[in-house]
Amino acid sequence: MLNFLPPRLADAVRHVNLNLLYELRIRAGKPLRANVGGRYVYLGPSGICGESGALIPTKKEVEEALFAASDYSVYAVEEQMRSGFVTARYGERVGVAGTAVTEGGRVHTVRDVTSLCIRIPHEIHGCADRIYRVCLEAGPVSLLIMAPPGEGKTTILRELCRLVSTKTACNLLVCDERGELSAGDLGATADVIRFADKLTAFTAGIRAMRPDVIVTDELLPSDYPAVRRAIEAGVKVFASAHLTSLEGVTERIFERYILLDGLGNVKQILNAEGEDVD
Repeated sequence: MLNFLPPRLADAVRHVNLNLLYELRIRAGKPLRANVGGRYVYLGPSGICGESGALIPTKKEVEEALFAASDYSVYAVEEQMRSGFVTARYGERVGVAGTAVTEGGRVHTVRDVTSLCIRIPHEIHGCADRIYRVCLEAGPVSLLIMAPPGEGKTTILRELCRLVSTKTACNLLVCDERGELSAGDLGATADVIRFADKLTAFTAGIRAMRPDVIVTDELLPSDYPAVRRAIEAGVKVFASAHLTSLEGVTERIFERYILLDGLGNVKQILNAEGEDVD
């Protein structure tokens, strides 16, 4: 994990408990920051410190980290770069900020990279127990996990996969568009399609893999037709979305809606009518 970091930055991270490290912010010429245990801190040569003692990454270190994260071939992950991120070997999602290069009105890649936002995947057994007990103990239902970025949606989806696989032996198909959702133990009955868009993964997956449940992350309004077709075909769908309330849901095609409040904390479990079902 994080084996693509340049030596100075890797040394600073070694002083932090990786089980509590959720995000690393590397900005050229600015203090090194990290989300540790749900709060942002500065990192220096000996770990957590004040701002004045923080390491200041260079532009060269930013570029080195990105090059190493892309397995030393930015061209091999060009499609990901168009979306503004690269997925490293162990599922770390490396968000990229810099100068977008367009071609034919479409972003072709990102050059002159100055900032990286590295999200570290985690397995937290037990974080989805309440959701399983309330929503899934009697059998799978389609559900949507809602929260702002960085609130643990992907971690909960991973744990739901493991729980459903272990407890029911259902066939799960994980549509992992960004290579992050499948970083961890998904259970013995889970199959994974990586780096395909949701429409392609859902369509091919239903035809070829005969899943009982499809699991996917970061749903957009444009993804709803694929989800609707899966549900109409009798396949349950577990998904997440960057939403903070039921009012933001484009179509209420799920049976349960889970609102998070803080890192992985379940605030409410609602039905499609907005009624609390917990």
